[in-house]
Amino acid sequence: MREFDVDVPAPAKWGEGLVAVAQGEPIDLHVRLESVHEGILATAEIDTEYSGVCGRCLIDIVEPVEVEFQELFGYPGAEAVDFEVQDDHVDLETLVRDAIVLSLPFQPVCQPDCPGLDPETGERLAAGTVPEIPIDERWAALKALTPDHDDTAPRRVATDTEKS
Repeated sequence: MREFDVDVPAPAKWGEGLVAVAQGEPIDLHVRLESVHEGILATAEIDTEYSGVCGRCLIDIVEPVEVEFQELFGYPGAEAVDFEVQDDHVDLETLVRDAIVLSLPFQPVCQPDCPGLDPETGERLAAGTVPEIPIDERWAALKALTPDHDDTAPRRVATDTEKS
């Protein structure tokens, strides 16, 4: 078994959405390689950062990414392995890239309760603000059907014996 701590820059931009790991972003790897009967078992812990924009308010965000993976590199000629040992080496780039890209959020937010943008003005809403959504004029006639009394008072539900 051998363990390595490797710091490398991202060789290209990884990710295609609102966030990505930029080219040249430092990637910290802690890798353990173990010789097993079928080949070499690679276990890695990866730390880096992604950057992009919030999916609700579009401000810039930078967040850490921490992922782990474990993969078996089979010796040449071995059956049912996805990766092979090449000249006594294992190429981890594809695994590292895939692990990072799959861990990136699909809808990143700057904070869990980000209110987003005002639909009327496009301005960023303050925290705790709920945007007022205008009523579509086609549905305005339904407003006349709502009672004017307070609907928050608890109502008593009739039981089956009272209904008879």
